[in-house]
Amino acid sequence: MIPHPDKSKLLVSLTRDGREQRIESVRMWRRRRERILADMQLVMGALPDESKRAPLDVALLEEAELTRVIRKKTSYAAEKGDRVPAYLFVPKGLKGKVPAMLCLHQTTGIGKGEPAGLGGSPDLHYALELAERGYVTLAPDYPNFGDYRLDVYARGYASATMKGIWNHMRAVDLLQSLPEVDPARIGCIGHSLGGHNTLFLAAFDERVKVAVTSCGFNSFLKYYGGNLGGWSHAGYMPRIASVYGKDARKMPFDFTEVLAAIAPRPVFINAPTKDDNFELSGVHDCIRAAAPVYELLGAEEGIAAMHPDCGHGFPPEARRAAYAFIDKALAR
Repeated sequence: MIPHPDKSKLLVSLTRDGREQRIESVRMWRRRRERILADMQLVMGALPDESKRAPLDVALLEEAELTRVIRKKTSYAAEKGDRVPAYLFVPKGLKGKVPAMLCLHQTTGIGKGEPAGLGGSPDLHYALELAERGYVTLAPDYPNFGDYRLDVYARGYASATMKGIWNHMRAVDLLQSLPEVDPARIGCIGHSLGGHNTLFLAAFDERVKVAVTSCGFNSFLKYYGGNLGGWSHAGYMPRIASVYGKDARKMPFDFTEVLAAIAPRPVFINAPTKDDNFELSGVHDCIRAAAPVYELLGAEEGIAAMHPDCGHGFPPEARRAAYAFIDKALAR
């Protein structure tokens, strides 16, 4: 099929002969969304099929009783022969099933330990903070961070990004399996590396009912002037270099489309004014492009954005707003 040259025009599809066709119905948008997911897989590699879904075989490695929550160091089987280390938090005194949040870490050596409150920046301890607010939370390691060492390419993946998506889908499986969790009320939150992995997961997995992305994206065209070298190393998507020459203009997808693919589910965006990784006007471009899709699907208020006057961080006022957004989305 012909690629979409203008990835800011989301309510337009292309016919087989290259003519533009206006998208005016939910059914037409669903077809466009399927194309977006297919284009993402051109870069990331194919999403694994159900044959990879081995039993979770959750193992408890360590347990600590904190003031308001129980912290459990665990691991789970993402697929045969591959276990993902994670911290699971369960609030004390739960009554009935509660919502859960998957909490994805930034690029930091301690991986899951940072959102779990065991080091790093206090502004990124969101797995602990959300658990203290009454959510069951799960913070897994991304490949080659924290306690998790894995050659994703030796396992047949085309990108660490797709391996992360699969692992995070299995993390949703784990949360849904817990007796304390309402399986219909699960969200995802992440900063930086975790911020874009949150969006990737939500695009592919509609079980994610709310997404919070902090310092996680802008349009590829405005990422360092369209040079995507930072996205192309082995920890992300090598095809961006080997197939698409690190050139944003050649990419099959952009974050305009990733954001729209999550609609109508709600998304909270923390995009600071001085973020030197993800320049702010490129975030605005993505929101502006996705907004008509949210309107088509009857979710005009589905995207919320906050722009604190700081660098690449997730300050307290942004986290408070994000947590209130999650509360509303998951009907706390």
